[in-house]
Amino acid sequence: MDIAFLLNGESVTLANVDPTRTTLDWLRDTQGLTGTKEGCNEGDCGACTVIVADDQGTKAVNACILFLGQINGKSLTTVEGLSKGDDLHPVQQSMIGLHGSQCGFCTPGFIMSLAAAHHNGDDNHDDVLAGNLCRCTGYAPIIRAAKDAAQRTPDQPFDPLPKNMPEAASAKDAARPETVDQLAQALMMSPHATLVAGATDVGLWATKALRDLNPVIFLSGVKDLRDVQITDDAMRIGAGVTLETLRRVIAPYHPHFAEMLRRFASVQVRNVATIGGNIANGSPIGDTPPALIALDATLHLRRDTQTRAIALKDFFIDYGKQDRPPGEFVEAVSFKRQPDRLRIYKLSKRFDQDISAALGAFNIATEAGVVTNARIAFGGMAGTPKRAAHVEDALTGQPWNLDTIHAALPAFAKDFQPMSDMRASAEYRLKAAQNLLLRYWHEDQGLATSVLEVQS
Repeated sequence: MDIAFLLNGESVTLANVDPTRTTLDWLRDTQGLTGTKEGCNEGDCGACTVIVADDQGTKAVNACILFLGQINGKSLTTVEGLSKGDDLHPVQQSMIGLHGSQCGFCTPGFIMSLAAAHHNGDDNHDDVLAGNLCRCTGYAPIIRAAKDAAQRTPDQPFDPLPKNMPEAASAKDAARPETVDQLAQALMMSPHATLVAGATDVGLWATKALRDLNPVIFLSGVKDLRDVQITDDAMRIGAGVTLETLRRVIAPYHPHFAEMLRRFASVQVRNVATIGGNIANGSPIGDTPPALIALDATLHLRRDTQTRAIALKDFFIDYGKQDRPPGEFVEAVSFKRQPDRLRIYKLSKRFDQDISAALGAFNIATEAGVVTNARIAFGGMAGTPKRAAHVEDALTGQPWNLDTIHAALPAFAKDFQPMSDMRASAEYRLKAAQNLLLRYWHEDQGLATSVLEVQS
């Protein structure tokens, strides 16, 4: 594949490059830009953070799972390109002046995350740095440096997206469609191709499983998949919408959904991971499917010129098996506009950037003190995201009170037979699921239950 992009402001053209080679490897092995570090090599630690800019904005991303095929037509900045001669970026100045670095291995990643946030005016420093895991100097000096840098302006303006952007290299094959129609045609020619959107999951197939992903089809150029349509009746989210974009879009309508997404991986991951990818990979611990199932979402699929719509809950057949034949792809997900009764509870060993032991999504409607409709879905409790049908039946038509809640708790054992693994035991998962229903009821009665608040 041929690609063209900017690297620290300089034009780069690569011919016949392996499109699934990681940007991290290319930077370190061929360019000598070793400030970008390899830590976990799976998008968790943030040591490899770089800045990518295009017409969709300026974002911090993980270079270790960013394929070269994904940066065609974009601007890439590494820590070496952040300063201008002897003029350090404000983040660099503050990290030095306030002793935000110790051994230095992780420091470039911190600086790139903070520099992207500085450029975007984002001062939610705890969220911004949730994807940079090393804390050898402790949190305090790093946060002090972040706050100090936010008050500074660069001596020479930092422009991650200069005006002399190169033309993206044109595809000689079907690997870079620009419309949904082109994508459909490409998949019919190569129905078993690997679809790459953000590569936050697929990237690990390359870096950890060492799989050959070819042939690949890159989805980032398909603008149709990034559409968000909001009407008086429904919301339709294109499969290519990133989770960070979804977080902002969904917040006015279902703020609990947005709050859960704040804990979904890290900013670097959410900047590129897509809602379609999180659904299509069929993970039993994917965080968005339970929330969408609780909203009674519909999944829109396409194969060639044929489209179909199915209930999202029916897409997941069994562990590792979805209702999607070769050549078909996820086009969008939609759900009806509705009063906000949605609450989502994510249980994990770490608050930030951790895989869920269990995630429960509750959407229970009441009228005149009686449950009129209940939709409850869980991740981490079965081989697929799954509804709690017996619990729903035990609630529906009953008074919305604590007696009804307690009477419904045994039904969880009919819906779920969870497994024990490194994240939680089966007993913990089942008891926690029951407790989350109790939490939902107490929250609905006005009792604050935020785990971020400590009350005596």
